[in-house]
Amino acid sequence: MPQNNQPNMNGRPAGGPGGPGRPGGGGGGRGAAQGKIRFTPGTGKSLKRLFSFIRGKYLVMFIIALCMMGIASLVSVKASLFMKTLIDDYISPMVLTGSHDFSPLLKELLTLACIYALGIAASLCNSLLMANMSQGVLMNVRVALFEKLQTLPVAYYHSHQYGDIMSRFTNDVNNMRQMLSQSIPSVLSSLLTIVAVLYSMIRISPTLTLVQLVAVVFMYVITITLGTRSAMFFTKRQRALGEMNSYIEELINGQKVVKVFCYEERAKKSFDGRNSSLQETTTRANILSNILMPIMGNMSNVTYVVLAFIGGVLAIKGKSALTLGGLASFLSLSKSFNRPVSQISPQINSVVMALAGAQRVFDVMDEKPETDEGEVTLVYAKEAEDGTLTETDSFEGIWAWKEPGALGTGSTLTRLRGDVRLQDVDFSYEEGHQILYDISLYAKPGQKIAFVGSTGAGKTTITNLINRFYDIQDGTITYDGIDIKRIRKKDLRTSLGMVLQETRLFTGTIMENIRYGRLDATDEEVIAAAKLADAHSFIEKLPEGYNTVISGSGSQLSQGQCQLLSIARCAVANPPVMILDEATSSIDIRTEAQIQKGMDQLMHGRTVFVIAHRLSTVQNSNAIMVLENGHIIERGDHDDLIAQQGRYYQLYTGTTPANG
Repeated sequence: MPQNNQPNMNGRPAGGPGGPGRPGGGGGGRGAAQGKIRFTPGTGKSLKRLFSFIRGKYLVMFIIALCMMGIASLVSVKASLFMKTLIDDYISPMVLTGSHDFSPLLKELLTLACIYALGIAASLCNSLLMANMSQGVLMNVRVALFEKLQTLPVAYYHSHQYGDIMSRFTNDVNNMRQMLSQSIPSVLSSLLTIVAVLYSMIRISPTLTLVQLVAVVFMYVITITLGTRSAMFFTKRQRALGEMNSYIEELINGQKVVKVFCYEERAKKSFDGRNSSLQETTTRANILSNILMPIMGNMSNVTYVVLAFIGGVLAIKGKSALTLGGLASFLSLSKSFNRPVSQISPQINSVVMALAGAQRVFDVMDEKPETDEGEVTLVYAKEAEDGTLTETDSFEGIWAWKEPGALGTGSTLTRLRGDVRLQDVDFSYEEGHQILYDISLYAKPGQKIAFVGSTGAGKTTITNLINRFYDIQDGTITYDGIDIKRIRKKDLRTSLGMVLQETRLFTGTIMENIRYGRLDATDEEVIAAAKLADAHSFIEKLPEGYNTVISGSGSQLSQGQCQLLSIARCAVANPPVMILDEATSSIDIRTEAQIQKGMDQLMHGRTVFVIAHRLSTVQNSNAIMVLENGHIIERGDHDDLIAQQGRYYQLYTGTTPANG
């Protein structure tokens, strides 16, 4: 087939993990849009949703903590009201009468001491309960977030930077912790205090209370003005922090590339730009936030002076019921009133910033999970002499597809043979950017099908479609005659073993990393799989053998050894169909020749799809598909394609085809 004239499209989503082509970079997310931040219905929804995680024993803790806050607030008010009792009922009478009997006063002081002790105990209990409640709630949030991430499709991770996702677990959740353990308790305690103090102030002097409220309104206007601007910069700070985290992660993961291409100075400049942006937004946010407290404190002092002057005039002239003791108590209550108002004001920024982070977390939770409409499942089976299949609890050498019958008439078993067919398949990662065009191919049971072609031709995309990491726009893909859309994804992927070009190990022992392929595999089965992948010899030489602990990066091992473990992981899964995506690309030629025999044994009797740049690894394939720009331009076995002297011949020999 002649090459088509379609533009060259990358076979994977633009940018790759952490790459520049990926949208969604930065830490702002939808919850961190620019502009003034206010308590919108969306903000209230986020707060309500966060509080929905306060349930069970944590709800009980929260209710008890509220009661303790109320007790502490009443104690604070009682202490201020005692000034009136002290002056009017004890000091003034004793001065006027010249009495030196302090016993009644002593009893009052002892009573007040007990009340103070109760307040201290209530405050301590409140702090302990809120600390336990906040950490428990955040544990539930992290669990819900992590569980949600397990349900998201591969496409989500291709379109979001890893650093941005991680920032939701770290920065955003930490802001929520601060809000639950500090900001909200402070606000609630302050509100309870304000209510109790306001009631006491009105009883002492409605006139002075009115003056106090006018001052508070003025303080509130200033708080909202500065708080709104501060919140805007705090939101920008979240986005800048997310961008910097993503950049740092990319550079750390790509340090070898940075060193090879001497990119250090350029990386420093790029980091400095991001760091400066973070510093600038954080500084502005903190400046506006930090000046709130001094402003509120000085306005409180001015209010205190005004109240003392007006109250003194009223008390001296005797035109109201205000006494000197009442004035002293009122001035003390005024301080108690202004203090919680001042405490509420700085918390506005913390609450808004935390709710912006909460919204980013909830945005992930609200992402549409990977759908699975499949009804056909994969089961173990055994075959009777007459050829009928029976489902079994353990593997006896046969896999079968279990299809539910119509109208509940029972189910049927179809032996898994490994017959995979694509018919007229079209696919696009994004609308308007088609990747595959009219792809038709088949793999009969036990055949080895190879995909070769230029980078971005669509080779890996085909295997992603077979796995249903993505769904096709047109055409059909069948597995043993069953449309793969009818097969439950978990069962479909269980039947498809994959060895990826990019090895991914996990922190743990060698044994655990291989057993990742099948969690119920015995130690003997793990060792047998390692031998099949030719990994057993180097594993035995490690300090602890199969019990050697490795890090997730596999830094203790060579890249080839990591790939051998990945192959062993696939071998222990014993899948009926295998996909090898550049499985030996990280292994040198000598090691490749060493394990090729083991690979052939692993592939024996299985349907295998192979993607390879080293064409020497696919010469024994039953069929080779040559792709270019999303089209299959040649197909046949090695000898046929060499004889055609087309694109495959050019790739194999590195020369220009004879037919030009």
